[in-house]
Amino acid sequence: MARTAIATDSNSGITQSQAKELGVFVLPMPFFMRGKIQFEDIDLTQEQFYEILAEDAAVSTSQPSPGDLMDFWNKILEEYDDIVYIPMSSGLSTSCDTATVLSEDYEGKVQVVNNQRISVTQQQSVLDAKKMANRGVAAKDIKAILEEDALDASIYIMVDTLKYLKKGGRVTPAAAMIGTVLNIKPVLTIQGEKLDAFEKARGVKQAKKAMIKAMKKDMDKRFAKERAAGIMGLHIAYTANDKEVIDGWIVEVKEAFPDFEVDAHPLSLSVACHIGPGALAIACEKKSAIS
Repeated sequence: MARTAIATDSNSGITQSQAKELGVFVLPMPFFMRGKIQFEDIDLTQEQFYEILAEDAAVSTSQPSPGDLMDFWNKILEEYDDIVYIPMSSGLSTSCDTATVLSEDYEGKVQVVNNQRISVTQQQSVLDAKKMANRGVAAKDIKAILEEDALDASIYIMVDTLKYLKKGGRVTPAAAMIGTVLNIKPVLTIQGEKLDAFEKARGVKQAKKAMIKAMKKDMDKRFAKERAAGIMGLHIAYTANDKEVIDGWIVEVKEAFPDFEVDAHPLSLSVACHIGPGALAIACEKKSAIS
């Protein structure tokens, strides 16, 4: 039986220490900060990232260089027969397309999954893939299963400040100013392909209600069969928030979905770049049934 490695990037939210515990591999994402490249969870912690962000320093995301990606794969292939590589959604970055092209030189030894997920939903795909690999499922079959389930996921995010949406050109300066005065908390959504506007809420309380209502609708309609079968995962996520706020959000989500175990994870830094600190999110995804 072939030894299949499961690999992903740090957009999954899996840290290097967690990767060792899980028996998977994580490629750190690069960020341009203060004029130099830093790598997530290598020489850039979550705390350092938000400190730099608060200084109004120029911060931007980047995709891994082809050389770094191939070095990452080559090192894994010294110990494994093949790799299932699960990068962030192709709708949110070109890194998946780049990886797919590079994998063509590996004669089937690297299977790149166009998983259409990011953060906690991408993380679940990694966990599912690892379980399948442990059960002896072939790399190409793991790829096919994950891609079949790719769009069976949903994320809603409340943005606490309009500052970073304005910086990224998603809202105009005038709209940002008016929104701040009116205490507007935009709710965004990620449905595989991209980050989109979903709803404008007046204050945190209304934004939370909007997210829970949207998730209930998804669970009752889009994922009714999967929920009944017990193969839906539910999570909350956040960016640089107080523990009290995070714990309170967990309680609210658990009360709304008493039939679920709810875990909490920080949103990946690539998402945080665009929305800033103080965000809260709720996410769900279908777990691969074979896992």
